[in-house]
Amino acid sequence: MRAALLVALVAALVAPAAAPASQQHPTQNELESEIMCPVCGTTLDQSDSAVAQQMKMYIAARIHAGATKSQIEDALVAQFGEAVLAAPPKRGFNLIAWLLPLIGLLVAAPIVGWAAWRWSRARDSGPPVPPSRLDPDIERRIDSELAGYETS
Repeated sequence: MRAALLVALVAALVAPAAAPASQQHPTQNELESEIMCPVCGTTLDQSDSAVAQQMKMYIAARIHAGATKSQIEDALVAQFGEAVLAAPPKRGFNLIAWLLPLIGLLVAAPIVGWAAWRWSRARDSGPPVPPSRLDPDIERRIDSELAGYETS
C-alpha cells in the first residue's frame, strides 16, 4: 500500500514538470495538433491546404528561433483569431466549453443512478404474474393446427 502511495506521489510531482518543458521547448507535432487550419477547419497535422503549409513553416521557423509555445500560439491568434486554437482558452465565455461537460456529468450521474436503482426495484417488486390462459376456442384451434403439422 505504501509503495503504491509513493508511486502515485512521485507521478504527481513529475507530471506537472512536463507542461513547463513543453511550454519552453514545443515540438512541431505538438503545435500542429493544437492549431486549426483556418481554411478547412481541421488541425494542421491533418490539413494539406496552402495556408496550413505556410503555418507549418512559420511554426518550424519560430521553434528554430527559440520561441515558446505560448508566443507562437499568441502570434497565430493575433493573425487568424481565437478560432485557430483547437481547444478554446480557459477564460471568459470560453470557460463554459470546459465546465459544461463536468456540470452535465455531475447532474446526470445521480439521475441515471437513481433511475437504474428504481428500475431494478420495480422489477423485483411483487410475485411474478402467471401467464394468462388463452380463450378455449383459440387454444383448440392452435392444437388442431399443430396436429396438422405433426402428421405431415
